[in-house]
Amino acid sequence: MNNQLFGYDPQDTWLHHLGGATKLLAFIGLSVIAMASYDTRFTIVVMILTLILFKQAKITWRQISLVVKVIFAFSVLNLITVYIFAPEYGVHIYGTRHLLLGNHGYFTLTQEQLFYEFNLALKYIVTVPLALIFLITTNPSEFAASLNRVGVSYRISYAIALALRYIPDVQANYLQISLAQQARGYELSKKAKLATRLKGATQVLMPLIFSSLERIDTISQAMELRRFGRNKKRTWYMDHKLGKADYGTLLVVAGIIVIGIGLFKVNGGRFFNPFK
Repeated sequence: MNNQLFGYDPQDTWLHHLGGATKLLAFIGLSVIAMASYDTRFTIVVMILTLILFKQAKITWRQISLVVKVIFAFSVLNLITVYIFAPEYGVHIYGTRHLLLGNHGYFTLTQEQLFYEFNLALKYIVTVPLALIFLITTNPSEFAASLNRVGVSYRISYAIALALRYIPDVQANYLQISLAQQARGYELSKKAKLATRLKGATQVLMPLIFSSLERIDTISQAMELRRFGRNKKRTWYMDHKLGKADYGTLLVVAGIIVIGIGLFKVNGGRFFNPFK
């Protein structure tokens, strides 16, 4: 697969060999406990484990550069928005007030607010690599079979597989249309002004939307002609039975979740308070 496209990339790693259902359950479990817990120590440990897994997945920067940049921009915007609308929220949570900047008025900067937003940033660093690992190391067809194995309807499983498989196709179509527009004289590179690039992007998106709709219609007609969904069950060409690695992974994830929940009791809630 073109390593500039974001999507499934077959590699020979233990993460690629895990079942799709295993990775889905691990992703959901770790993401939920990381988002629910505000124990900085716990979140940092999970973050380190996540980054180690990310390295082992052999994911290249070219595959994820655009996605990471977009997520980073939205994350920074979210952190700024949290401060604008609730600059004293950290003080409310931790019950103390250590002032850094400002004295009176609405906008003040406290250690408690910085610590709270630091915890929010850690959550992004945990969940984003987990999502990228799941999407890039999971074969869509095998993932659909795994979902069906754990009880999800094969119609829903197949729809999810098509969505995952279509991600690199949409990117490839976007690049092709973009190059065609540039050949016609539309400047879409970084050299052009922002307004020009936005206008050019609009002229790329419209053909992309219509070509995507046409492809969806073609796939729908092909599936109807093959009487897809007529039977209650179906067989799968790519099926993955859970092995020792799958059960071991789920056991480790369950242990991490138990530790995270146990820290709720130790901290007297979800928040670890270093200001006491």
